[in-house]
Amino acid sequence: MTSSNQLDATFAALADPTRRAIIQRLAEGEASVAELAVPFTMSQPAVSKHLRVLEKAGLISRHRDAQRRPCRLEAAPLAAAVAWLESYREFWEARFQHLDALLADLKVPADNENYPKDDPA
Repeated sequence: MTSSNQLDATFAALADPTRRAIIQRLAEGEASVAELAVPFTMSQPAVSKHLRVLEKAGLISRHRDAQRRPCRLEAAPLAAAVAWLESYREFWEARFQHLDALLADLKVPADNENYPKDDPA
């Protein structure tokens, strides 16, 4: 999968709140489908569909452990998404710094004699 396709798949998978909750749970450690289904009001097959989306995006992996097939978080696609978002954070920080400087230049000192003062009368 190209990096652009990987990024698209990552953001598409993370667009759903159920899948984000599953990712959050897997950040604590491996879990089975049954364990992942507990907090949701949906069937295990519905949870499995979400897991397939996450697996296709490379965000989770599954392996066999005796009778269980626990899911495990795969962080590399998340790291790529964070790196992509980071470039925009830097962009907005630069914009905000520019705005701060502009506002500081426009700020009129309170003791400026040329600035009209409110007349209490």
